[in-house]
Amino acid sequence: MGSVQCVAMRALKEIFTLVILAVLIVVPIRVFIAQPFVVEGLSMFPTFKDKDYLIIDELSYRFGNPERGDVVVFRYPGNPSIFYIKRIIGLPGEKVSIDHGIVTVTRADSTKVTLEEPYVVEEDATYTLDTTLGGDQYFVMGDNRPKSSDSRVWGPLPKEDIIGRAYFRVYPVAHAGVLPGSVELSQ
Repeated sequence: MGSVQCVAMRALKEIFTLVILAVLIVVPIRVFIAQPFVVEGLSMFPTFKDKDYLIIDELSYRFGNPERGDVVVFRYPGNPSIFYIKRIIGLPGEKVSIDHGIVTVTRADSTKVTLEEPYVVEEDATYTLDTTLGGDQYFVMGDNRPKSSDSRVWGPLPKEDIIGRAYFRVYPVAHAGVLPGSVELSQ
């Protein structure tokens, strides 16, 4: 009976060690590097559909800044317990002007660029707005403009609220891929 107990104890010790190692490896990755995110709603349609499963890269923006066109997940400024996914349109220090759905950005050096937005399928052509961003603020909008609550409604997004960028779409498998929704917009 002693050898059975010894084998059982050794097995329990190995399982315990495996669990501790898994926690020591998985938790830091989950907290500091990447985390899962499930899209809810249609504000980013057709780029993302309801229930798309994404992996969010939390590391890149610790070493660099978000760029125009990046798809980011962030804490909603009005309620930090709610997470949103939107596309960055305006960068810190810029002026974003929307005139009947046409988005023009005035950069910090006063040059203007009208954005070509191939990802927008349905635009709200009645909307007009001018917003100047502060040094740590971003202007974000959903790709499905009539169905999106974004910077047009609740104002600029503080950088501190950005969790990370959409790095990998896991589900649906037919649309899996790295940097889903990426486009290069005029910088």
